[in-house]
Amino acid sequence: MSFSKEITISKSSVPKVALLVLATIFAFGIFEVGFDQGQLFSIVFGEQAYADMYIHELTHDMRHAAGFPCH
Repeated sequence: MSFSKEITISKSSVPKVALLVLATIFAFGIFEVGFDQGQLFSIVFGEQAYADMYIHELTHDMRHAAGFPCH
């Protein structure tokens, strides 16, 4: 008679690298939606990015809905 053992290995924890990546994406998103006034695009467009504020204009209504004052 042959006996076979079934081994079940379960991993219920979330990988720490995945949590770090998600926290970084979250922090970057909060900065973009809530605080960016041209800083991101100033790397490429220089001082003109502060006058244009592309990200600010794209996320303007979302800022107010989230409770961020911007003007």
